[in-house]
Amino acid sequence: MQFILSLFYFLYFAIIGVYIIFLPKVLSILSYSPSEIGIIFAAGPLVRFLLPFAFVKGLKLNNKTFNLAIFIMLVSSISFYFCIDTFYGLLFSNIGLGMGLSVILPFVEVISLDTMKKERYGKIRLFGSIGFIFVALVLVKYLSSPQIALNYLLVFASLTALVAFVIARSTSTNTKEYAQQTNDINLLTDWKLWLGLTLMQVSFGPFYNFFTIYETDHGISLDMTIYLWSFGVLAEIVMLYYQARFLRKNLLLILKITTFATALRWFLLFLFPQNLVMLFLSQLLHALSFALFHSAAISYLFYLYKHKALAQQFFSGITYGLGGFVGALYAGYVYELFPRYLFLSSTFIALLASWFIYLWSRKTLTSSKI
Repeated sequence: MQFILSLFYFLYFAIIGVYIIFLPKVLSILSYSPSEIGIIFAAGPLVRFLLPFAFVKGLKLNNKTFNLAIFIMLVSSISFYFCIDTFYGLLFSNIGLGMGLSVILPFVEVISLDTMKKERYGKIRLFGSIGFIFVALVLVKYLSSPQIALNYLLVFASLTALVAFVIARSTSTNTKEYAQQTNDINLLTDWKLWLGLTLMQVSFGPFYNFFTIYETDHGISLDMTIYLWSFGVLAEIVMLYYQARFLRKNLLLILKITTFATALRWFLLFLFPQNLVMLFLSQLLHALSFALFHSAAISYLFYLYKHKALAQQFFSGITYGLGGFVGALYAGYVYELFPRYLFLSSTFIALLASWFIYLWSRKTLTSSKI
């Protein structure tokens, strides 16, 4: 199981690498405006946000739903070939891809945490980072046309679908147990926690959707920008490998530290968009702002709530979904109207995230839930 989960993460995040590193640049080459790019890349996260509420209303997170998500992901990946030149066609392709990806990952995350436990999770998840950096370093050498990026997207989507299907077949008993848990998640009661986690992902909007465009517009070559992406992922891999010692400690403290470090990271990008030393330093902080934050967040939710599958679905949907939607949308308009202040805006948003998680941690001092 460890091997097949590692392979899944490698392939899944190779898709993400193509999607967030290269597709925004492809759309820019095809003369899409920053606001159009923001809207297109906000569609997938919006779907990711809405889907968990369907599970609350009765949709079952089981193997049948999982297999349907795999099929939708594949069809959407194919549709990019026919829709790349049309705004609305591309928008609907992104919606379909978002639907597939947003069900597949949380489903597998629960299996990983259940079978590998949080201390070993990082050593499985780091293969996702390797897949991301692999596609970044390879595709940059061959990205001579949008068609090539789409080919990579389809190949990795197809392989991911195959591996995900194998995982679902081999864990059918456990997944039925996950789906039958009583829902104990109350977003209104725990709003400070969920708002903090969501704002963290909003702050990533400029980075995920415009970092490549931002740096190349400031005179950094595309090759060097890919090296920056890759360096950040290398830092992420190192953290994922050694993070077990941190995850044994206070998870809320880790969340507070990592959100504050993220604010510092965005501030460095705002101050030094052309300084390679500072750019590499900001990417080094990816070890905290993504790797350690993500593992601490999903581990905290895994032990906080009884309905573990739905908790991961909400984490994916609300934080990466709603947060990603708002982040992509606002980043597109900020970069079109006030490009200089793109990462200054994300700095303030990350500081807000840190503040709300701090408020939640104070609340838990008198709560019997933790």
